[in-house]
Amino acid sequence: MLALYGHPFSSYTWKALIALYANETPFEFRVVDADHPGHVELVQSASPLGKFPVLEHGDNLIFETSPIIEYLDAHFPGDHRFVPSDTDAAIVVRMLDRVFDHYVMNVMQIVVDEHIRSGAQADPVRCEEARTRLRRSYAWIENWLAYYPEREQITLVECAAAPALFYADWVEPIGEACPRLAAWRRHLLALPPVKRCVDDARPFRHFFPPGAPDRD
Repeated sequence: MLALYGHPFSSYTWKALIALYANETPFEFRVVDADHPGHVELVQSASPLGKFPVLEHGDNLIFETSPIIEYLDAHFPGDHRFVPSDTDAAIVVRMLDRVFDHYVMNVMQIVVDEHIRSGAQADPVRCEEARTRLRRSYAWIENWLAYYPEREQITLVECAAAPALFYADWVEPIGEACPRLAAWRRHLLALPPVKRCVDDARPFRHFFPPGAPDRD
């Protein structure tokens, strides 16, 4: 049995779920929370910091979302190929995956972490620094999108971009200076595997530390 351990509101869990849903790969979703201590224990043992998601396949435990998606590509191939077979094209896809993880998702997380630690007393300087970095990332992606048309095909890029942009736009809304990026975010959220993640996470929106906007 193929199993994914994570939480429906987790951006990185979404990243793996999008790949599983895209190819309609059979799997069991195992929620990691206080009601499932066995799931928590497995996740804690799987990686150095005990973070989810974790993919379980027989005796194999795969952690970190990009390796999870590449594992699915190798062992459960489907209509959507997540990483190209061409070496140079694969390098570009992996590079863009890093852009969305490191320069969008993880920067957004700085603001979230500030609100988790301090609530209404979140450090405004640290939060504004993160939002400035997000705006810089948005500008770069806006220019890159001139060469990357909207499409139904889902690759590692879409798996990374959809959850990153979904939550980052809640922290720092994509402005009028980035129309391509705003349109691409709408396109990503309309893709069936992504929409499924959005809908499954709706019951948890009130937990978003900075406050979830009344949209999406």
